[in-house]
Amino acid sequence: MKYFSTRGGDTELSFEETVLTGLAPNGGLYIPEHIPSLPQNWQEDWKSYSFVDLSVAVLSLYISPEEISQAELRALVEKSYSTFRHPEITPLMKINDKKFILELFHGPTFAFKDVALQLLGNLFEFFLLRRNARKAAGEKLEKLTVVGATSGDTGSAAIYGLRNKANVSIFILHPKGRVSPIQEAQMTTVTDANVHNIAVKGTFDDCQDIVKALFGDRAFNEKHRLGAVNSINWARILAQTVYYFLAYFHARQQLHADAELQFVVPTGNFGDILAGYYAKRMGLPMGKLVVATNSNDILARFWQSGRYEKTDSSTGPMATAPAGGASDGKQAVGGVRETLSPAMDILVSSNFERLLWYLAYEATGNGEEATRRVVACAAVNGWMSQMKSDGRVEVPVNVLETARRDFTAERISDEQTLDTIREYFLGNPSYVADPHTAVGLSAAALIAPKKDPSSSPSTVQIVLSTAHPAKFSEAVTRALSGSKDFSFERDVQPEEFKGLLENEKRVIDVEAPSIELVKKVIEAHVGEDASNGTATGSV
Repeated sequence: MKYFSTRGGDTELSFEETVLTGLAPNGGLYIPEHIPSLPQNWQEDWKSYSFVDLSVAVLSLYISPEEISQAELRALVEKSYSTFRHPEITPLMKINDKKFILELFHGPTFAFKDVALQLLGNLFEFFLLRRNARKAAGEKLEKLTVVGATSGDTGSAAIYGLRNKANVSIFILHPKGRVSPIQEAQMTTVTDANVHNIAVKGTFDDCQDIVKALFGDRAFNEKHRLGAVNSINWARILAQTVYYFLAYFHARQQLHADAELQFVVPTGNFGDILAGYYAKRMGLPMGKLVVATNSNDILARFWQSGRYEKTDSSTGPMATAPAGGASDGKQAVGGVRETLSPAMDILVSSNFERLLWYLAYEATGNGEEATRRVVACAAVNGWMSQMKSDGRVEVPVNVLETARRDFTAERISDEQTLDTIREYFLGNPSYVADPHTAVGLSAAALIAPKKDPSSSPSTVQIVLSTAHPAKFSEAVTRALSGSKDFSFERDVQPEEFKGLLENEKRVIDVEAPSIELVKKVIEAHVGEDASNGTATGSV
């Protein structure tokens, strides 16, 4: 299997090169040359597989055994998921006959991103150690400088996946004051010498733009051998497809044969739901995927109108909510609204480019594969260029209709989020949802068959729970403080979080969203080890 950029070019990479490169030099995202079909008897052969077994089976469809042998792949997978607290890794919780919650937060940082980033960290180390083992005595070792941006959970998950890894330094940018206190503490209290946190005065999109610009700076990239941990890295998407398969098998054990599964995904950067799209394209039976957004609703607006734009052109950045959601009324910073679900406070969803490529490819109709690929790449390159220059692009009607075939979208307000947290806590069974999961649960209710005549009455919804509620104590406490039956310490807070906010922190403040300031930080600290002291201060 080879991988190529969504924006074209003649270069095709191996899986190893794709993982180590992250973002294509032309700004595109790497995708596989084809989406493999599932083996003929997969439903019977895989039905009793564990998460590790499914990971090996699914990943093997995309990774040649000449690159990673079956034994090596199994060892990497077993090592990656040995850090999880639940034996099923991503357990499926039954709420009622029509709804399940897929809990993805049982990894070391209590967030779904652990599923991919524990594996990605081990892949980085595996490839670098193997490359360096082949070098002659005295030859310079290969090292990787990992750079990432986070709106909350990616940063801590990446740090825990890469801390103390051989030949790897990691720099994580986060918007100062715009992640939850627990999320910030999980990142900044890690004191391993290869870990560097950068607090940028700006938004997540500012941080994400800086990371993309760093990858686009060829000289800087080549000097420091940059690697990506954001979901622009293909390995993250691939790893996340696995829990859709596990959820399918676990749900099937409890459902009638005619039940149709529908996955509802709280969505910011579009990586988590894109993994579901790949699973569906591979052949996993499911209905439309549900894109659940907060008031930063670029994706919900796309499925309404076919316009992919940073702000609603009809009403501006503080647009009122569409039907089904109230406006949050919070200040927009650079077009981004601050909400109770901050990991989704994103203006532009990077992974959406991968879906746009497949939509463009289908729009080319029938014809020679190589020609269709070139045409699709040219279309995506044009759309992304227009998005960069104008802040908006509108796709043709046939492209939008293709997108609506596999997806639907809903926008959820903070008020609805709080109401949903309360509803599920007071329900039977009682369930404490974090605000992102609540966005998914609220969206699921809006499109449930009884409210959406186009849905099948046999539809069973699986809502992805992306984070532990203790990571968002403010929102959960705000929603449930009026309940005499609620105690945050008893019902929510895990032992691992107690005292975390008081631990020593290592963080470097950057006073403006400037690529040059961030470059200075990386230049000053890359390769730093314990003998160099701690990295604190400001730029």
